[in-house]
Amino acid sequence: MDSRRNEPQLGDAISRMKEAVLGTPGDTEPGVRREIEVRIAKLSGRLKNEPPTTPSASAAESLPPSVVRYVDKVGCKAFSITDDDIESLTKLGYSDDAVFEITLSAALGAALGRLQRGLSALEESE
Repeated sequence: MDSRRNEPQLGDAISRMKEAVLGTPGDTEPGVRREIEVRIAKLSGRLKNEPPTTPSASAAESLPPSVVRYVDKVGCKAFSITDDDIESLTKLGYSDDAVFEITLSAALGAALGRLQRGLSALEESE
């Protein structure tokens, strides 16, 4: 099966999804959501060799450590998220919508990393 046949459609769909999750107005700033996605992309190995796309003092780095721990947990061990994790963010003043946006941004970074690794494996097997 030639996986390259669907690459243009896949690329367009990914671009639209990234814009919807990371670029639209919400309870969190789009820059924060982008930095969260980039953080998880780097953790997943997806952006190993890409230069930073934002200034070095990133929005995600300015988040409280508990938010960064939550983001990392969503990206790497989502199965272990508990109500306590969510509650810790709401206690910091994050709305339910903000927690959802943060979660979605981290999950997107993880998903795109896994997609990239899966597509690479397919190409290697052809």
